[in-house]
Amino acid sequence: MLTQDSNLEAYNSPELTSHYSSLNYLTPCERLLFDQYLTPGSSILDLGVGGGRTTSYLSSVAGRYVGADYAPEMINICQKKFPDLEFETADAADLSIFAKSTFDAVVMAFNGIDCIFPDEARYQAFREIHRVLKPKGVLIFSSHNVRSIFVRPSWNPLRLAGLAKKIVGSESVFYRPLLWGLTGVRVGLAFLQSIVKSLARVVRRIPTRAFWIGQGYFTDATHGGMKVHFSAPENVERELNRFGFSLQRVLGDDYPQVSRLYVTDWFYYVFSSAETTGGGKVCG
Repeated sequence: MLTQDSNLEAYNSPELTSHYSSLNYLTPCERLLFDQYLTPGSSILDLGVGGGRTTSYLSSVAGRYVGADYAPEMINICQKKFPDLEFETADAADLSIFAKSTFDAVVMAFNGIDCIFPDEARYQAFREIHRVLKPKGVLIFSSHNVRSIFVRPSWNPLRLAGLAKKIVGSESVFYRPLLWGLTGVRVGLAFLQSIVKSLARVVRRIPTRAFWIGQGYFTDATHGGMKVHFSAPENVERELNRFGFSLQRVLGDDYPQVSRLYVTDWFYYVFSSAETTGGGKVCG
């Protein structure tokens, strides 16, 4: 039986720690939202920091940067990569090492929130995030889209151009005909791959209750069989409203392409935290 400890075991494994430590980039979607919603000089909690993919950028913006993860091996990697920065081993559902109203922003990238289960643990994580955020603080996170069943065809034109140059040279009269031929083959293959992958998703997701109600768990075979939560945007907003958050923006991680409910793999969400009343209790 899969448990939350199963996910933690996977994140502590040498295979995943090595993979995440090698990543060092922001997607166009992340860069846009970080630029628009993170104020220079603010205090930022990078929750579920993993191998430090977002650390370089977020720490350059923050007046105080803290990276946190519940996997000790991930934190060990971050401390070695960024010895001058602050990192803490902490579960998102228990941020008791941080005082109330500590951070201006909490970032949980790469769908980290989806690996917290059961549901009550995820709810507790939102309570804790709300507690450590300052009033009107910002929460930015991403979450898998349960209704994503169609896969866009994709290919790399630069790689094709490089291959054509390698074969005949860019000055050859055969360069453009070869490039057109390679492009035609690759586009056809891309569409075939997208059809096969889309059919696999349709078969896997449409018969499930999760697809129809807009949220539920799937097993992620590519990450050691972890249990992963998927949700539709309307469910995410409804869930966060329960814990004192107000939606500011939703943007597909496929930006700058136009996001589509049945195509976009996951969405980024920006929420602001409301001031609590009645002794600071947040419902839920």
